[in-house]
Order: sequence, then C-alpha cells, then structure tokens
Amino acid sequence: MKRFHIHIAVDDLDANIRFYNALFQAEPSVLEPDYAKWMLDDPRINFAISRRGRKPGLDHLGIQVESTLELDAVQQGLNDAALPVAEQKQAACCYAQSDKYWTVDPQGIAWEAFHSLNSIPMFGEDDVIQLEHASPCCQPKKTDPNHD
Repeated sequence: MKRFHIHIAVDDLDANIRFYNALFQAEPSVLEPDYAKWMLDDPRINFAISRRGRKPGLDHLGIQVESTLELDAVQQGLNDAALPVAEQKQAACCYAQSDKYWTVDPQGIAWEAFHSLNSIPMFGEDDVIQLEHASPCCQPKKTDPNHD
C-alpha cells in the first residue's frame, strides 16, 4: 500500500513539532536534532519536517511504497508522464536507506518515489539529484575546505 509523503523545511523545529503534534494528535515516530517524521495511518501519510538550512516551506512531495514491485510501478508512471526521472539506489537520506526515483512536475515541484529499506543513524548525504528544480533535501551539504 502506498503512503503519501510531504517534507517541509522549517526554521524553528521545536515550534513546528509542537504544532504538528497537536494537529496530528501524535508524537513523531522519528525525532532527531534537525528532523522529525510522523508515520500516520489516519490520514495515511509520511509527514516530515527538517531544519537543514533551506528556505522554509514545501521542500518536496512523494509516494512511499512498501515493495520493490510497487516502486517499479510508480517509476513506470513517472516515465509515462514524459518528465525527467533520476534513479537513486541505496540512497542514504532522512535517517533512512532507500531506493528512489526523483522527478519534477510541470510547476517545478520535486517529487520523490521511494522504498525505504532500513533506518540509518544520520540524515545522510545522497548523490546530487541532476534534475532542474529538484529538491535539495537529500543533497550533501556544501562544505568549505578552509573550515572544519
């Protein structure tokens, strides 16, 4: 069964956690210093927020699936939409290892189709997505070689 995914960039994680706890009447299923995620069944949604130095607001939307077979079907739909699609296998992002496909809709909103394989202890540093308007969510942070 598929689950709708929304990821929002926020500037005040604690205030947003309080708000979404009240809205969803539930605590996050994943809580990290820069990230929180609610895996809700009513409505069936994977709702995530993060404080990763980006402009606050909608980061990306997605479809989370429960199997490789479902992911292949969603990927075929993305291909049928005739939009650019980037594949990421074994991506490490958002405290999970996942197989994913990224695209952008006609408005430039990034969409992610993914199958989470397991949890990992870090936000992660995916390969850079090479799609115009693609989400910076899981791209590596740029580091200054002159500073640690």
